Amino acid sequence: MGAQRGKDLLLKIGDGGSPETFVTVAGLRARTVSLNARTVDVTDGDSAGRWRELLAGAGVRSAAVSGQGVFRDAASDALIREVFFSQAARSWRLIVPDFGTLEGPFLVSALEYAGEHEGEASFAMSLASAGEIGFSAL
Repeated sequence: MGAQRGKDLLLKIGDGGSPETFVTVAGLRARTVSLNARTVDVTDGDSAGRWRELLAGAGVRSAAVSGQGVFRDAASDALIREVFFSQAARSWRLIVPDFGTLEGPFLVSALEYAGEHEGEASFAMSLASAGEIGFSAL
């Protein structure tokens, strides 16, 4: 994968409808996607050369997303705030250029607001996967 523009990494939230429509989350300037897989160690006294052995496919997988930016409009601010306070898992879509699209349920695990006296109000949020995340390559 060659160099990509950071603004092309998109974070979208579903409206809960059928079919579901996704809208881009308000004015995010920085986004981070983290994919994780825990390992299950099955090493025992008979392990070859006493090297660690891991059980394939047995660990817990998770995804975490964080973003920070500025408010674009009152509707998107209200939506993020509503999703945080309800703590309901909502469908989110993450588009990573030249990599793929991740889609599935996430909870808003953190929501922060900040502002400088001579600057704009900003926010930061974190999402934690709350179920199976699908992947499709671009």
